[in-house]
Amino acid sequence: MRYDPIDPQLFVQNRRRFAREMKPDSIAIFHSNDQMPRNGDQFFEYRQNSNLFYLSGLDQPEVIVVLFPDCIKDAFREVAFIKRSNEKISIWEGYKYTKEDARKVSGIDKVYFLDEMETVLHELILLAKRVYLNVPENDRFQPEVESRDARLGRQLMAKYPGHKYHRAQPILKKLVMIKSDIEIGIMRHCMDITDKAFRRVLQFVKPGVMEYEVEAEIGHEFIRNRAWHGYHPIIGSGKNNCVLHYNENNQRCQDGELLLLDFGAEYANYSADLTRTIPVNGVYSERQKAVYNAVLRVMKEATTMLVPGNNLTDYQKEVGRIMESELLGLGLISKDDIKKQDPDWPAYKKYFMHGTSHHLGLDVHDSNHRYDPIQAGMVFTCEPGIYIPEEGFGIRIENDILVTDHEPVDLMAHIPVEAEEIEALMQATVLQ
Repeated sequence: MRYDPIDPQLFVQNRRRFAREMKPDSIAIFHSNDQMPRNGDQFFEYRQNSNLFYLSGLDQPEVIVVLFPDCIKDAFREVAFIKRSNEKISIWEGYKYTKEDARKVSGIDKVYFLDEMETVLHELILLAKRVYLNVPENDRFQPEVESRDARLGRQLMAKYPGHKYHRAQPILKKLVMIKSDIEIGIMRHCMDITDKAFRRVLQFVKPGVMEYEVEAEIGHEFIRNRAWHGYHPIIGSGKNNCVLHYNENNQRCQDGELLLLDFGAEYANYSADLTRTIPVNGVYSERQKAVYNAVLRVMKEATTMLVPGNNLTDYQKEVGRIMESELLGLGLISKDDIKKQDPDWPAYKKYFMHGTSHHLGLDVHDSNHRYDPIQAGMVFTCEPGIYIPEEGFGIRIENDILVTDHEPVDLMAHIPVEAEEIEALMQATVLQ
């Protein structure tokens, strides 16, 4: 791993929080992600299962973590299984955890090799009445590729049909929504790296550069800070501003166009999520600046509503009303459009069609209970946008916001966002 060691107390506390939510006489089993075939004999770059990492910090393939909080055998209330290394593996693949290393990283005292698992896990399951399975659950995404946890679940249900089986995800979603101080510290570091990358881009962008060259500048800054992309970066110039998930990043940035940048550094598996829209030539046109400032006003006002007790459904409706006012001021919609609008698809959605906020953490779209009220400790993006295909440009601005018991904390407040500041930084580069 490129990142500095994480205090294992984070994972110790996460396991305790999960165990408190388990039913009596229950065992919970968490599997690492598969290594996904790429082509030939190659694999895609490995990324650990977020839930297993959340509970253990163990960050390599072929890891299993077992929790059995009221096991009659005290020493087996937390167990980790890791791959046994050998001389050949060390030569071809490099370092793998030793048992002592796994203990140090995770805080789990009982560590076995995977080839020792069958006997140990069999006895533990027979001592339990219930089994929690970490089967993926996302109400907006149903992958066709079966996870390792799902395969393990089918095998266990066939082998131990008399047990009761439970879902780990509802518990995990409840827990991961609330970030600890250690997690917030890691996320702040992600955002500091993202800030460095953005400032590098401001010094680099000028008419004639390619979108992929801008992407390369971001990647350069990420790697030199021991990070990588938390998601595929969107580097969209001109009309590509209006493609919400544009990822070709292969066009030339032209004089007079805007460049929409949506990217975030991932460090220690946690992610930042930033969006800025900058002028390719370093100066916004009058119309571009008017739209930019309208989006910025919506973002600032929306941020103030990310407070305990609010909920994302009502929040989105209120943001829609704010955006409606801005679009009226820009002449993009009329009062007649609003009067005749479909309540299920208000007039403002012609120019702002996506949600304003989502949870952020170990995943850029972090696990959550969508309809739970907003609580202190949650981290949200705040990302309004206005997209005007008929004018050939769109603008989105996005910061990451920590909810507290007092007022929201903008974790990206140090990253340039005002139009004049962006222009000044870009123009300073031109004058050098």
